[in-house]
Amino acid sequence: MKKFPSLKNHMLIAMPALQDFNFKHSVTLICEHNEDGAMGIVINHPLDFATYELLEHMDIPCAEHRNINPVFAGGPVQVDRGFVIHRAEQLWKSSIALENNVAVTTSLDVLHAIGRHEIGSDAFVALGYAGWEAGQLEQEIIDNVWLTVPINSEIIFSTDIDKRWEKAVSLLGFDAQNLSNFSGHA
Repeated sequence: MKKFPSLKNHMLIAMPALQDFNFKHSVTLICEHNEDGAMGIVINHPLDFATYELLEHMDIPCAEHRNINPVFAGGPVQVDRGFVIHRAEQLWKSSIALENNVAVTTSLDVLHAIGRHEIGSDAFVALGYAGWEAGQLEQEIIDNVWLTVPINSEIIFSTDIDKRWEKAVSLLGFDAQNLSNFSGHA
């Protein structure tokens, strides 16, 4: 199989033909990608409850309900595991700093900081993640399941959730309506 460069610090854009409800029109932030596989978090599939509701459920004090960001379905693997995607201006106990001022944290201290409003609206929680075995993501890219673009903090933090897929596609220089379900291979 062809060796691919690491896609860590990239976003995957689901092609229109991908109909799996976990990934349909998804944008996935790739947090790790190496010879053992890949791990990413879907950043545009909101669940029907807000961050403050999750904090209350976890008995984490929340001063006010100012953080009404939705909790996201981060992927189908370990859906009971939470990830906080936030700006990397401050890192926490288990933060992974990505490019373009983006970080992912899994420790409880960041959730307490959200409850105390020490982190602004540029932070959201995702439950679960997407995982690929060694070579699986590379094959899916060859099979025209995904497009890739470098990580973009504007899409992650400043673009309306329902516009993130279209905005990510536009980074490639064309309109999402022009995407085809077919690809050519030379």
